[in-house]
Amino acid sequence: MKITLITVGKIKEKFFREAVGEYEKRLSRYCRLEIRETADEKTPEKASEVQREQILQKEGERVLKLIPEDAFTVTLEIEGKKLSSEAFAGEIERLGVNGTSHIVFVIGGSLGLHDSIKTRADLAVSFSDMTFPHQLMRVILLEQIYRACRIINGEPYHK
Repeated sequence: MKITLITVGKIKEKFFREAVGEYEKRLSRYCRLEIRETADEKTPEKASEVQREQILQKEGERVLKLIPEDAFTVTLEIEGKKLSSEAFAGEIERLGVNGTSHIVFVIGGSLGLHDSIKTRADLAVSFSDMTFPHQLMRVILLEQIYRACRIINGEPYHK
């Protein structure tokens, strides 16, 4: 199975890059992983609602260009479905059994995701009611994908 992460913004801190690198290495035995980054827009400190919408739209257009037509698309949204690690693994396994060969996960920028991306999604998932920086969310998502792969393969994982 191929798994692609499409993320708005780059990872700046070394410790996040190292964590992402570690999970890329661990996941290489389970799937083909690709991480595609797109630029984030600068958001003025006191951005108006119109400015925020324009920023989301620009970022959204760039993200939509990166989503392949045939990929099952999962967005990370606060309003999304909350899943346990086991249920998350079950979703990934179900997709594979049903013939899905490519899953795309989308992580938005500091303002979230434009409605056009949310509409394109096949599944919206929430990891928490809390908001996380997109750099940290990338690490959390990769860890959960790794955990899911171990669960699917009947391998032990830390509870």
